[in-house]
Amino acid sequence: MTSYSVSDVNRFIKQILLAEDILHRIAIRGEVSNFVHHLRSGHCYFTLKDQNSALKCVMFKSNVAHLRFMPENGMQVIALGDIQVFERDGVYQLYCTDIQPDGAGALAMAFEQLKQKLAKEGLFDPERKKPLPAQPNTIGVVTSKTGAALQDILQILSRRYPIGTVKIFPAQVQGEQAAGSICSAIRLAEQVGVDVLIVGRGGGSLEDLWAFNEEAVARAIAACSIPVISAVGHEVDFTIADFVADLRAPTPSAAAELVAPDLQYLLSGIDKQRELLYNYTVDCIQQREHQLVGLEHQLHLHSPAGHLAAGQAILHQLDHRLETCFQSSYSQAQQRFGSAVSLLENLSPLKVLGRGYSITFNEEHKAVKNSRRLKIGDTLTTKFYDGSMVESTITKKMR
Repeated sequence: MTSYSVSDVNRFIKQILLAEDILHRIAIRGEVSNFVHHLRSGHCYFTLKDQNSALKCVMFKSNVAHLRFMPENGMQVIALGDIQVFERDGVYQLYCTDIQPDGAGALAMAFEQLKQKLAKEGLFDPERKKPLPAQPNTIGVVTSKTGAALQDILQILSRRYPIGTVKIFPAQVQGEQAAGSICSAIRLAEQVGVDVLIVGRGGGSLEDLWAFNEEAVARAIAACSIPVISAVGHEVDFTIADFVADLRAPTPSAAAELVAPDLQYLLSGIDKQRELLYNYTVDCIQQREHQLVGLEHQLHLHSPAGHLAAGQAILHQLDHRLETCFQSSYSQAQQRFGSAVSLLENLSPLKVLGRGYSITFNEEHKAVKNSRRLKIGDTLTTKFYDGSMVESTITKKMR
């Protein structure tokens, strides 16, 4: 009886499997389970299973790098590769070279996976969106320098906004090197310094536009300090860049329309503002003139000259009233004086003397009213109306 070593048996079985053409470039459909992606080595290990069986699978780093999406547990896939024996452990497994989703395409699957991943990180949140400048001085464009998209953008900007400066940052927009080229152009635009940045290209297939679905491009747009407009393909085309950018334009031409205002519209707005400013200025001047007139009137009313004039008018009135009162009082006094003089004249002894009477005074210069106190020999003085006086001596008393 011939005996064989374990290594001999495993090697023999390996040769048998290698000789079977059906096991080369075989496509196997199944559900992914126990999926592990070793970050250090870059290799992936998983199991394909159906209702009745399971098959171990391995995918090396060199092949993982070309995957459009990352397999997940429970996902239905079609794995392509070779069935071989791992001699050390004596197990056979599928050495995968490619994995395709069973149903949706790999690109569509990769698109959804990255979209969900970035959405969870908040890269699509509206709060992160930067507003576009209303009137940018410098507009940057990241696209192919030979593409029709660039010509459309330049033509529209030259017509609508000739006062702006356009800086072009050429980049590959298709192929394996496109993502890195776009990222480098975005960083260069940020270093040079522009006010707003258009990133995009013209239309094409999903594969043609795929660079704008790469994670590196999405993160470069998200990290850019300049407001970014994504303008990729046609209106029906959506890319990851559209969700990350501060604004999505349906086409490159639309991006040129959105990035800057129409100069004619601006000039019209300036004319309207000039008219409004003129009308406002005229209204303000008229209001100030009215206020000035009112203030001048108030100043006239409250000025010292006004108070002096009012005081002078009052003084004139009082002076007139004083003079009138004085004249009235003087007339009344004259009348009273005249009446008193008349009364006094009527009561004056001289008046009596004027009628032929005289006044006799004794030696004491007192008027003699009767003869009871007179004695013979007394000297008497008699005063007449004309003021003349005579002296006489009493020689005889008579009853």
